[in-house]
Amino acid sequence: MTNSVAPPDGVPGRARVVVVGGGVIGTSVAYHLAHLGWTDVVLLERDRLTCGTTWHAAGLMVTFGSTSETSTEMRKYTRDLYGRLEAETGLATGLRQVGFIEVAADVDRLEEYRRVSAFNRLCGVDVQEISPGEVKGLFPLARTDDILAGFYVKEDGRANPVDVTMSLAKGARMRGVKIFEGVPATGFLQRGGVVTGVRTPHGDIETEYVVNCAGMWARQLGAMAGVNIPLQAAEHYYLLTEPIDGMDGSLPVFEDPGSYGYFREEGAGLMIGLFEAVCAPWKVEGVPDNFSFGELPPDWDRMAPYVEKAMERIPVSRDAGIRKFFCGPESFTPDLQPVVGEAPELKNYFVAAGLNSIGILTGGGIGRALAHWIVDGRPDIDITGINIDRLHGYQSNPEYRATRTVESLGMVYQCHYPGRSMQTARGAKLSPLHHRLSERGAYFKDVTGWEGPDWYAPEGVEPNVDTLSWGRQNWFPYWEAEHRAARDGVILMDMSFMSKFLVQGRDAGRELERISANRVNGDAGVITYTQWLNEGGALEADLTVTKLDDDRFWVVASDTAHRHAETWMRRNFADAHAFVADVTSGYGQINVQGPRSRELLASLTTADMSNVAFPFRTAREIDLGFARVLCIRITYLGELGYELYIPAEQAIHVYDRLVEAGRAIGLRHAGLKALGSLRMEKGYRDYGHDIDNTDSVLEAGLGFAVALDKPEGFIGRDAVVAKKAAGPLHRRLLQVLVTDPEPLMFHAEVVRRNGQPVGYIRAASYGFTLGGAVGLAMIDAGQPLDQAWLDGGEWTVEIGATTYPAVVSLRPLYDPANERIKL
Repeated sequence: MTNSVAPPDGVPGRARVVVVGGGVIGTSVAYHLAHLGWTDVVLLERDRLTCGTTWHAAGLMVTFGSTSETSTEMRKYTRDLYGRLEAETGLATGLRQVGFIEVAADVDRLEEYRRVSAFNRLCGVDVQEISPGEVKGLFPLARTDDILAGFYVKEDGRANPVDVTMSLAKGARMRGVKIFEGVPATGFLQRGGVVTGVRTPHGDIETEYVVNCAGMWARQLGAMAGVNIPLQAAEHYYLLTEPIDGMDGSLPVFEDPGSYGYFREEGAGLMIGLFEAVCAPWKVEGVPDNFSFGELPPDWDRMAPYVEKAMERIPVSRDAGIRKFFCGPESFTPDLQPVVGEAPELKNYFVAAGLNSIGILTGGGIGRALAHWIVDGRPDIDITGINIDRLHGYQSNPEYRATRTVESLGMVYQCHYPGRSMQTARGAKLSPLHHRLSERGAYFKDVTGWEGPDWYAPEGVEPNVDTLSWGRQNWFPYWEAEHRAARDGVILMDMSFMSKFLVQGRDAGRELERISANRVNGDAGVITYTQWLNEGGALEADLTVTKLDDDRFWVVASDTAHRHAETWMRRNFADAHAFVADVTSGYGQINVQGPRSRELLASLTTADMSNVAFPFRTAREIDLGFARVLCIRITYLGELGYELYIPAEQAIHVYDRLVEAGRAIGLRHAGLKALGSLRMEKGYRDYGHDIDNTDSVLEAGLGFAVALDKPEGFIGRDAVVAKKAAGPLHRRLLQVLVTDPEPLMFHAEVVRRNGQPVGYIRAASYGFTLGGAVGLAMIDAGQPLDQAWLDGGEWTVEIGATTYPAVVSLRPLYDPANERIKL
């Protein structure tokens, strides 16, 4: 467990990029940088290549299983890369495409895998649903009497993690990358918020970019630079059996999450890998610097039930004898997504860590994506779900990591029910209204750490989920009632988790105008919906900017975009006299929405709330009881409505006044389920869900919010102009409504035109007003996508094992003329 490599000579004093960490991710980043022509790269490994987690990884190479296009494409690329590396480097990767089978032994997993397999086929993964008999034929050792179906990918299999890493390292060296073993990074140098160097025992290395690929040490390494990387090591197990008759190396990889296990040949026996439901974090205080090629003593008492359950699936394993029960640490993140990208705290400090046991099967893709990000200045894949800036500082607290990690490892093999919320490390952030809402029957979900009401139980009913499922759950009628109250009456919705920024300074208007595609620096007292774009004309943020005064602006973004929006402003404002204050925690936000919302507010304020005095997009401070409230007439639900921003210390006072006055007109509390269904009927976008950083603002259908004629222009303008000049769009975001009222859509359902797949549902809900499941899908027509093309096709959506008829539209299916929001 101690460093075993003699210190090298020749550590340079300068390199364009320094990669820290010599596992599969670090070597992949270095390899791909070199292939892009950036050869002035140094990779530092504190001991020997693979000595952290890579050396004991199981080596599964699986493309099936994800409903993320980003993850699926990374898996496909990685498998292809491992297949061709030997021809380039002369070093084999151990890739054996023996096939992969995932089995479903209950109806909910069968539904999940059918949905996943349809999406994976759209992405080019040749996955086939096979019968229990076919499963038995491919993997004779398995007990199949209770299996409902298997999902088989012939081209998948396994690779040797050490061989993969060594081949990547050689490929990097062949193009000029310098790799130094036995050289730890002991610190980082920075100036003006930009990383400038790496400190080592052999001297400082001046550099333009740092890439932290330190695996389970990444959090500690990030802390040296003031960078937040909330990942945590946990015990991870696999068992190696004694030899079993008939093993010849040809068995496919076999995975049964319902039995907590995966199975593959290892020598003349089997490897049985485990993802237990409740795991054990390791070294919360910090992973020792000298831990190399290390093993942990296995906890037989804790793991015995999981081992027994896994062995029930492969009966012969119970008689084969145990050669080794291995326990080694791997790192996991709070949301089971990788930590990738440029740190918001330190420019040019990149991170690729927290792979949650999929480092080998996505290693090539992660390295390729990060290398392109560094070289091109922006990513070329959707990174909204994996970007490091989605994470917050409190998530690195020891208690948070210890508490959340217990659940996160086990989630790998849970049935991934739609809308399922993590149950550990809850209560980290509470709205000022939290206890009032709890008394009203709120069922809370984790909203980037906030406790957000998802729906409300009726009086006398406990707000609990009876049974998770892919169908209508016990709260479905409560959700419908909230939805209809917003359409017909008035609802109150707590949105305090939204990201809120006060931007001030004499240059604030000019700078916000420069980064916003729409005009935001017009008259005071007006809110503007806008996007922030990168130089390529693709989306970086989707938000509102309200001009309060010539030197004061109110910027509101979604909870998931919090740090991204803040970082985008700070870095783009540079030396201007414009200052960003994060005031999210200082204000409660109550949205009052619905046809009777004006009536409710008018009863509580002396302000004139009439349509003439307070038209759509007006922002004004009003009196409400003892409070002064920033009231903005805007909606995300498609109805007359208002957003109230209230100093936190007065939020309960305002809430109580609203509830008391609302009794007379049937005010109803509404949660995030209703928010989702109402906005989806209206076709309103949600960045990170149905639009992302790969989308042109025009493809996203947001051209109406782009002011190309602004005299000073805006970031990304030239790219938008060029896109528009190139002719009709072939790719556009469409609203999709399933005409059968029974099925439910969630995400990744395949959309077909005349039987041919043309895209997938990025986000969906149930449209109670429209009468069916409704979602947004990015559709690629392969030709000009216009109304004639839409009308000329028969549209369907593949949901599980069934195909349903659908209608599609470029305009909102609900109130396309926007009449209701301007009443």
